[in-house]
Amino acid sequence: MSSSPAVLADLPLFPLHTVLFPGGLLPLKIFEARYLDMVSRCLREKTPFGVCMLKSGGEVAQPDEPSVPESIGCLARIEQCDAESFGMLLIRAHGTQRFRLLSYRVESDGLIVGMAEPLPEDIPLEGTEQLARCGACAEVLERIIATIRERDPASVPFAEPFRFDDPSWVSNRLAEVLPIPLRARQKLMELPDAGARIDVVHHYMQQHQLL
Repeated sequence: MSSSPAVLADLPLFPLHTVLFPGGLLPLKIFEARYLDMVSRCLREKTPFGVCMLKSGGEVAQPDEPSVPESIGCLARIEQCDAESFGMLLIRAHGTQRFRLLSYRVESDGLIVGMAEPLPEDIPLEGTEQLARCGACAEVLERIIATIRERDPASVPFAEPFRFDDPSWVSNRLAEVLPIPLRARQKLMELPDAGARIDVVHHYMQQHQLL
């Protein structure tokens, strides 16, 4: 059982042109003052920040074009933080839990801060057909990882341990790495059902002759 609070108040948000999944890795270069402050606070207080895909606007907010986040995002915890140069941090965060944004506001420094409710973990996969599809997806994912490792072991975009027997982990990693449109990736992340996500990525790979 999760011990997450019912509501996350004052959650700092990082709207990006990317989708973070639970269990996913997120390397970031931080250079804007509001995000440098956010990272310092998260490290000091050992708290996560929220990653939301941008619905509209830019990652660097403009006065005439506000950044509008999607309502479903993923909490990110900072695992590693290094100073690359003065005024720039390289961080590596990992996705932990999805959340639904209930409301948000823009602070004076431009940081978006939200009130969010944590979402439950995926509904477990059921049925022999879905289990078979999950097994086929896991085999493809193993081949993808082996191919990346042969080329450059340091560039594997997934954190170990690899959980090929976990339908949520397998479907999330495939959703990250398959060349699908960003909006479709967001919809996959939002699905509350591991079996439904397995079905979608399995169908995609069949269509593109990856199975």
